[in-house]
Amino acid sequence: MATNHTMVNTMAHESEVSSEVNQARRGMLKAGAALSLTIYLPALEGCSSDKPATGPAAGPLEPNAFVRIGADDSVTVISKHTEAGQGTYTGLATLVAEELDADWSQVHVEGAPADTKRYANTAFGMQGTGGSTSIANSYEQYRTAGATARAMLVAAAAKQWGVPVADIQVAGGVVSHAGSGRKSGFGGLVATAAALPVPSDVKLKDPSGFVLIGKTAARVDAAVKSNGTAIYTQDIKLPGMLTAVVAHAPRFGARVRSVDDSKARAIKGVVDVVRFDTPVRSGVAVLANDFWTAKQGRDALVVDWDESAALKQGTPELLAAYRRLASEPGTTAHHEGDVAAAFRNAAHVVEAQYVVPYLAHAAMEPLNCVAQISPAGCEIWNGEQFQTLDQVNVAEFLGITPDKVTIHMLFAGGTFGRRANPPADYIVETVAIAKAHGAGVPVKLVWTREEDMRAGFYRPMYLHDFKGALDASGRIIAWQHRIVGQSVMAGGKMAMMIKDGIDPTSVEGAANLPYAIPNLQVELHTTESKIPVLWWRSVGSSHTAYATECFFDELAAAAHKDPYAFRRELLAQHPRHLGVLELAASKAGWDSPLPKGHARGIAVHESFSSFVAEVVEISRAEGGYRIERVVCAVDCGVAVNPNIVAMQMESGIAYGLSAALMGAITLKDGEVEQSNFHQFLPLRMNQMPPIEVHIVASTAKPTGVGEPGVPPIAPALCNALRALTGEPQRSLPLSSRELKFV
Repeated sequence: MATNHTMVNTMAHESEVSSEVNQARRGMLKAGAALSLTIYLPALEGCSSDKPATGPAAGPLEPNAFVRIGADDSVTVISKHTEAGQGTYTGLATLVAEELDADWSQVHVEGAPADTKRYANTAFGMQGTGGSTSIANSYEQYRTAGATARAMLVAAAAKQWGVPVADIQVAGGVVSHAGSGRKSGFGGLVATAAALPVPSDVKLKDPSGFVLIGKTAARVDAAVKSNGTAIYTQDIKLPGMLTAVVAHAPRFGARVRSVDDSKARAIKGVVDVVRFDTPVRSGVAVLANDFWTAKQGRDALVVDWDESAALKQGTPELLAAYRRLASEPGTTAHHEGDVAAAFRNAAHVVEAQYVVPYLAHAAMEPLNCVAQISPAGCEIWNGEQFQTLDQVNVAEFLGITPDKVTIHMLFAGGTFGRRANPPADYIVETVAIAKAHGAGVPVKLVWTREEDMRAGFYRPMYLHDFKGALDASGRIIAWQHRIVGQSVMAGGKMAMMIKDGIDPTSVEGAANLPYAIPNLQVELHTTESKIPVLWWRSVGSSHTAYATECFFDELAAAAHKDPYAFRRELLAQHPRHLGVLELAASKAGWDSPLPKGHARGIAVHESFSSFVAEVVEISRAEGGYRIERVVCAVDCGVAVNPNIVAMQMESGIAYGLSAALMGAITLKDGEVEQSNFHQFLPLRMNQMPPIEVHIVASTAKPTGVGEPGVPPIAPALCNALRALTGEPQRSLPLSSRELKFV
């Protein structure tokens, strides 16, 4: 749900910064009622509409894979990226509409089919959504698509009216010629335009002429998500479709030995019970005409699991092994200077270990998928995030070619990386069940919340071992950092990303530390486990920012220096880090006194080429602590839609706070202990602090916003706690140490 924003004037950096303030706790529900829809999404193309879509217009203009203009004046933008709540559809539509000079009300958005050749993410080299790349990799591509269509419409008007191209204007979806008084909507020109050659080189607008980019256009998906007409996987209903609910092994690595399904088959409405094996897991599925019957059947199964190769360890045993590894040198990820000599000559040495747990993605929409196998191939309906790899995995499982796998991209109810996993675990599982049942019957797999939380995949648990050296004047002269944890790239189709034994996602945010430290060593121990792991919102930065920024505060305390000033001294060579740091500190009133029982913490981090600094103010409260305020400064290049940038910063802060305060997946004797939101707690409304988001005005190309708001929030919060209590916070979640926030 969108949150309410109030625009405010900036006093400092007035020519450089645009700002938005969100009073998140009070304004969230009001905003939903105030939203209006100006763009509708056709239901059969992976979205839904608040009004019926018209049939395809005769003779549309389709100059490229990203825009289609109909004789009815409609402009359809084809989104190659999934809309999972992050605002991608709105952003991509804005880019096309800007260069096309379309009226916002005439623009429609469709999800693209799976087609790597036409719709590859240029940052990945394959089709997929993730890494906060949607706008970054599409900025010029979609603007060029709009500009190309505009040029063809202008050329068509010039031909029809017999006037020079240079004398024609386009604005608000109307093509006009002032000299003759002629004008036309786009639809009146598409037949002529479609017969013209597609220009190979078009000029894009100068940013000074932007009408939509940089402005707050209404989100295209707000109304359909508010009135219930948005189409998610759960909404798909096909003739003869069966719903499948699965019994997964209680321990990772176990396989089905035998199953007694007699009680399940005796339940009225149960159609079939099938066993399946995929490269990721083994299980038993109950199929019925509805979810509840299938779940009752699943609960009645008696499965004998072969646990001879299953994980039997719990979290304490795993962490003890991590600590042993951290005592030894690892594989070098980054090295500068002579670290050993600097430690020998240090006036003061600080050592610390930081621990973060496994984390579930816990999107509001549990995993689900619809699959139908036919002689022609396989058809998938899904909140799709990784089209290319999903096609490949399904094709490999079925023994067909990827082009025989058709994927319909639907809305996703959040994902945070879970629907973009290299083995396509739940999608292949759906196909395996459909294959086992046979007869070409469409199957909808529905994971319960408990399965979503217990069956994997997770953000890995990590241990960070630090040693820092200060000289007599309090300068940092050495920094040693050992990271211990699982690789999300190892053992599958992404293993080629590992170079010289280093998974870059394990060390990002640590191996590229921005501070000017002359002697620096970052090492990695990559562990192996049967626990399935995956990237999680902000990937490696989700844990490296917490560890590095908290340890930096420990060094500042040892040097008797203000943590904000200490950071400023070491960021001279990184002006964008420094810019957001100074802006956040200024807006938070860092140097102003606080009431008794209050404290502030600060953190700054770069992820996905965006720079974010956050200041958290906390206070002592009855029964614990209260987060009074969060101030966020973000430099993400051109803010295509400032409102969405602010929403994503707020979303990342809320998501990161949930994890920092309460989030943990723990294991006992190899079994996951959490099952639902009563044990894996999300942030509650009464805990949501007011958030201010300040956006640095920029002409640089857009960078990511979906993930960069997450990394700084945990360290900023923990640094505020250290300032208030004098104690560093070296493990998450804070609730595990009975630190309560009200």
